[in-house]
Amino acid sequence: MKIEKYHKVTREDYERWYEENQALREQVGREPHRLRYHLMPETGWVNDPNGLVEVDGTYHIYHQYDPFGADGAIKLWNHCTTRDFLHYEDLGPVLFPDHDFDAHGVYSGSAFSEDGVIHYFYTGNVKYFDRPDYDYITAGRGSNTIHMTSRDGQHFTEKELLMTTADYPDDISCHVRDPKILKHEGRYYMVLGARDLESRGLVLVYRSEDLKHWTYCSRISTREPFGYMWECPDLFFLDGELCLISCPQGVPREGIEYENVHQNTFMCIDGDFENGRFLVKETPVFQAVDRGFDFYAPQTFLDGRGRRILIGWMGIPEASYENPTAKDGWQHALTLPRQLHVKDGVLYQEPLEELKELRRERWRFADGEQLNVAGELLRRSLGPVFEAEFQFSGCTSMELQLRAGTRLSLENGVLSLSIQEGGFGRDTRHGAVKEFRRLRIFSDVSSLEIFVNDGEMAFSTRVYADCGQEEHEGGYLAFSGNGSMEGTVYGLADLQVKRRR
Repeated sequence: MKIEKYHKVTREDYERWYEENQALREQVGREPHRLRYHLMPETGWVNDPNGLVEVDGTYHIYHQYDPFGADGAIKLWNHCTTRDFLHYEDLGPVLFPDHDFDAHGVYSGSAFSEDGVIHYFYTGNVKYFDRPDYDYITAGRGSNTIHMTSRDGQHFTEKELLMTTADYPDDISCHVRDPKILKHEGRYYMVLGARDLESRGLVLVYRSEDLKHWTYCSRISTREPFGYMWECPDLFFLDGELCLISCPQGVPREGIEYENVHQNTFMCIDGDFENGRFLVKETPVFQAVDRGFDFYAPQTFLDGRGRRILIGWMGIPEASYENPTAKDGWQHALTLPRQLHVKDGVLYQEPLEELKELRRERWRFADGEQLNVAGELLRRSLGPVFEAEFQFSGCTSMELQLRAGTRLSLENGVLSLSIQEGGFGRDTRHGAVKEFRRLRIFSDVSSLEIFVNDGEMAFSTRVYADCGQEEHEGGYLAFSGNGSMEGTVYGLADLQVKRRR
């Protein structure tokens, strides 16, 4: 059975396809770069996390999913649950592009829980083909805002069309998507990523009393244009600050800033909700949520313990580099869940405390020389799967090898993540640091997530040099530099993921 882009897909279509593709699932399951402690597709393509919410101690994680191919042409929502971020149940796809108003993709959205009911909002994508002159920016595209509810996260009410392209302001293009909800002082606010008719990125703000009837309220933008489209907006309060995370597209590179094809940025906002005024607290450079090669479309939610948790897509659209797993039938993953804080306008993020339960064997090192001597033992014992914590004092210049061909270096106040072997087009990404104190590194079979100085900076990337197979000297953790260094390396257990079909 062939599933084609720009055609409706129903649950019945998926079930027939699933029955026919046991061989593909077995092939993907044997692929050597499969990750050990990250959520990834059983087959096909994963991108944006959606609908993140906790209800009665269960965390619901939805994400964009194309089980039919590794190119992401089809857009469904897949559903996973967990109670501890260690054991997951993958419940399979739950939302399909099966209506006229979402026929060409169940695009990204969010969830909001209140009074035992989960409200879902997403963008239903429709492209029109009745005229040859559509540019699909100012004409030819329908961006529909859809709503539905559930009490268990698995069974849903009928989809309800809330807004169409005709309901957005007159100066806005057809590119409006990715609704996210914030409740403040008894009212509900919806933010939508948008592109205006002058190709300037911004966020539209709508207001509602009942989550069903929405009125245009305001917009969030910068004084000077900052990219042509702001995707995946997320407006939330964190440690007393009103914050906006979004993904501006089309921002030109400025030195070591904005090095990826599309960005992920954190901004603090002065918000006057009553009068509908939102002012970005502008600085010369907006903070990147993550400075690595593979990070995009992050989404946050507040859990029952009061934690603001972020999960991102460990991938990026329209990148010039590649993932070799695509030829074997799968591509991309979600990042580790991260807890957020903000201090003096700076975003901090660190992996959730629950992930420490994955730790197994442990090696401690009093200095870099001890680490270098133990490199071969660590390689044989752990392969590419480990967590490492390093503390530094007086270190102004250093190089830390993370696996064959992949290095993190510090020189003149700039951290550089460089990938040669196994990068498949990935080269170098940078970030400036005032003082270099600490690293926390999560290495999976084909990924790295690096947290600097208690999470004030992060680098996430895919990398396909298999250090578990690397035999030559220097193919594993190795350090050189000034000042002092000490650290601990942990072996890690696998996530437990049960798939229910």
